[in-house]
Amino acid sequence: MTRHLVLAFVAGFLAVLCFHQPVVGLLHAYGVIPFAPYSTSPAAPLGVPAWFSASFWGGVWGLVMMLVFALRRIDQGGWWKAGLFGGIALTLMAMLVVFPLKGRGIDPAIFPIGFLVNGAWGLGTWMFVRAWRQ
Repeated sequence: MTRHLVLAFVAGFLAVLCFHQPVVGLLHAYGVIPFAPYSTSPAAPLGVPAWFSASFWGGVWGLVMMLVFALRRIDQGGWWKAGLFGGIALTLMAMLVVFPLKGRGIDPAIFPIGFLVNGAWGLGTWMFVRAWRQ
């Protein structure tokens, strides 16, 4: 069981670096969002680089997603369900909890962008977990 939890965390961590941030880069390159990927700006409260903070939380969410999938016995069609989980759950959490805690308002117009970025994370997490499963 511990191995599966570590696997889920590592998959979510790496999915930020390999799926989430490249989508951020594409959206930035096309002028859709103003911020670039792989930011080294310090993230509160510990002052670690923003990319590391995002990756850590991606790992935590990887644990959550894979525990939900295990409890619901989701295996068939998991790739698109993982994309929906990331796109919906993570984006709503950011919009309704994280942004208000950081003093930002709730802006429904950012949902499609969050859905793309976080959906890519969900798909990436699923792909890593499936590739490493034995």
